[in-house]
Amino acid sequence: MTPPERGRAASAASRVGVRTPAQYNRTPTKTARVRRLRRESTEVEKRLWRELRDGRLDGLSFQRQHPAGPFILDFYCPQLRLSIELDGSQHQANEVHDAKRTAWLRGCGVTELRFWNNDVTQNLTGVLEMILETAAGLKVAGRTPTRRWRAVLPLSGGG
Repeated sequence: MTPPERGRAASAASRVGVRTPAQYNRTPTKTARVRRLRRESTEVEKRLWRELRDGRLDGLSFQRQHPAGPFILDFYCPQLRLSIELDGSQHQANEVHDAKRTAWLRGCGVTELRFWNNDVTQNLTGVLEMILETAAGLKVAGRTPTRRWRAVLPLSGGG
């Protein structure tokens, strides 16, 4: 098989056997899971999403159930690299998984905010104020948007 010609589209390249890395690290399985999670959102997630969607919170653009590497984030603001996680009673049993996700996100330069479900239901204003305060700090720090969630590979040449 001959290699694809320079400038050939990825779809054309795949027809001749050249594989390109998946953009944004998405797989059909992960995409299906994200869609299911969006359809089956909890009432707490829906309540917070009503406040975050469409730039309603200080013009910030959030995405919900966002795939990031091996994880799915409840809410994510790419312009500030800010992740928001809502924890219910099921998260007490998943502390190891949550710690791994936090460490992975920190390694990617993502700031993570965690709130208990009852914080959102009982004190939504306080939660929104905390998000705004963190966002303001990240804006001052000059955060840049996240690169795609691909593995960081060393430059070729061994140096």
